[in-house]
Amino acid sequence: MARKKLQDELSSATRQKNLDEQVAAFLKAGGQITEVPRGKSGIEANKTRIGIVLGNPSDKKNDS
Repeated sequence: MARKKLQDELSSATRQKNLDEQVAAFLKAGGQITEVPRGKSGIEANKTRIGIVLGNPSDKKNDS
């Protein structure tokens, strides 16, 4: 919630500068940005999706 409030207080130019700095750091660390063509999905159909598990996984085992 604090992050949302901070974002609201920052000017558009400041937010853009922060984003530019984050992208530059990502690329400098070896990250890559891939442009996905319009109408295509970035998700590969043959890959298994990883779900989000909420809570402690060991608690899930004890429920059954």
